[in-house]
Amino acid sequence: MRRSFVTDHSQLSRLFKARAIVAGLFSFLLIAALLIRLGWLQIVEYAHFAGLSKENRVRLMALPPNRGLIYDRNGVILAENRPTYHLELIPEQVEDIEATLQGLGEIVTISEQNIEQFHTAMRTHRAFESISLRTRLSEEEVARLAVNRHSFPGMDVVARLSRHYPQGATAVHAIGYVGRISEKELNTIDVSNYRGSTHIGKTGLEKYYEDELHGIVGQQNVEVNAEGRILRVIDKIPPLPGNNLVLNLDMELQHTAEQALGDFAGAVIVMQPKSGAILAFVSEPAYDPNLFVHGISVKQYKALREGDYKPLFNRALFGQYPPGSTFKPFLGLAGVDSKVIGHRQSIRCVGYYTLPNDEEHRYRDWKKWGHGQVDLADAIEQSCDVYFYELAHRLGINRMHDYLREFGFGDKTGIDLFGERSGLLPSKEWKRRVHNKIWYPGETLIAGIGQGYMLATPLQLAVATSALANKGKKVQPRLLKEMRDTNGEITAMAVPSMSMIKLDREDRWDHMHKAMQSVLRGKLGTARATGWKLKGYEMAGKTGTAQVFGIAQDEEYDAETVARKLRDHALFIAFAPLEDPEIVVAIIEENGEHGSAVAPIAKAIMDKYLLEDDLKDDLKDDAK
Repeated sequence: MRRSFVTDHSQLSRLFKARAIVAGLFSFLLIAALLIRLGWLQIVEYAHFAGLSKENRVRLMALPPNRGLIYDRNGVILAENRPTYHLELIPEQVEDIEATLQGLGEIVTISEQNIEQFHTAMRTHRAFESISLRTRLSEEEVARLAVNRHSFPGMDVVARLSRHYPQGATAVHAIGYVGRISEKELNTIDVSNYRGSTHIGKTGLEKYYEDELHGIVGQQNVEVNAEGRILRVIDKIPPLPGNNLVLNLDMELQHTAEQALGDFAGAVIVMQPKSGAILAFVSEPAYDPNLFVHGISVKQYKALREGDYKPLFNRALFGQYPPGSTFKPFLGLAGVDSKVIGHRQSIRCVGYYTLPNDEEHRYRDWKKWGHGQVDLADAIEQSCDVYFYELAHRLGINRMHDYLREFGFGDKTGIDLFGERSGLLPSKEWKRRVHNKIWYPGETLIAGIGQGYMLATPLQLAVATSALANKGKKVQPRLLKEMRDTNGEITAMAVPSMSMIKLDREDRWDHMHKAMQSVLRGKLGTARATGWKLKGYEMAGKTGTAQVFGIAQDEEYDAETVARKLRDHALFIAFAPLEDPEIVVAIIEENGEHGSAVAPIAKAIMDKYLLEDDLKDDLKDDAK
């Protein structure tokens, strides 16, 4: 059966019109919304999007300053900047950082340390700033990166200046080195002034004078193309380079001192007593600072840290040693000035000393059969321990402490280096406060020969010897001689004002100078083997021996049966010429056994300074 359908045309017409009206209204609303949005973007948001458009072609770039150079007093370059190629990334132009790092690692060597340092830098740099990923690229690596540059948007190879130390390990413990800025350092520096900089002073003068050496960052606006290439510089604020440093160090004397010390671990300080200028600053063994500039390997760093004699340790500044018999001239002056003993008053030495109430315990002299009758001059010449046991007993530890602090023992010298140690000058109060124990009379005797709790740095010994050579005038040691800015303007470092050590009689200084001369020239002088070889000048000095471990009363020290690391340290202090001292030397040779063994080191240095005309004239002019 067929069905028939009747169409209502009027109904269909109404339905079509309704749908057309709805569609038209929707289209109108859509167009209106589009026009409103367009108007909003073109009028209200114009400034914002115009800026974004500009940033697509204009980039703000930091211009890191050139680091200041470091010279010795004669113009020998100690720290310079050399051009090297750096692999750098601009994070905002890199879609996938991790994929990019992986891809670049297939073209050139990129270590985990490189990646870690890159991520650290990303947290402190702006997205449009270029961040170094690898340094010291070889020419072959530069070529491979250039060929593949199209595959890595935001990547570039940039020529930058890197720190270099042409003298290698020489004077490294004074000069120091630079290294990559750590996350910890980022919290302490002015980050805005280090935009574009990757390195900062880590040790030595590089760290102490960081503000002067670094300079002030500049910036420039540049127009770039779609690949990030610079098309033109729109405007520029040039960076201000860091100041150059001229040191008091003299490389000829530095080399002489290092060579004379030889293979022994130890320290040598050479100083002008009148100006405080440090002419040589030796700590051995040393290391090559260039290893640290671009990141030292774990293996290399471990070898330096765990080496037998720890080359990273600055013995001249941080090393604290018993001063041994080098302490005796200062104690002798304390004794005669306090009038507990006369200058010519003699004491009988029989090879040992006992306290009045303890005759069983014998404090031995280095010469077991004794020195016989000795006065102060004899005791200095022969380094008689018994004389100074008695002198220490008469003075008492507190009076010893007060006198010896005048020479700078127990205090930092104030040298222009961070981390200086203060040594240790004991007293009754110190032992009670630190150890919660009373002070024993026997400890006073041991302190009287520079042993026991007594500790001093090589730098302290040099400063104290300078005060002795100056007849009581103390001066602060300085490594920096002057600063020079980019305009050639020189800022000379003023000699710090001297303080005075007052003695009741001025001739006591002369008496001690002559006694120390006898150490080298006397028939029984402990350094007479060196003194007899002196020509052209007279030297005053004092030998010293510092025990590394204690010896029981019924035992004797036998160097042949003792491991080298446990042998006594050898010390020597000296100044010359005797009549008008121009140079002071303080030496410690670890496990060198006898102070007389290191006296030739002082002679070699003083021969260089006093007998070589060119060097002598230059240095003497500065010492005035």
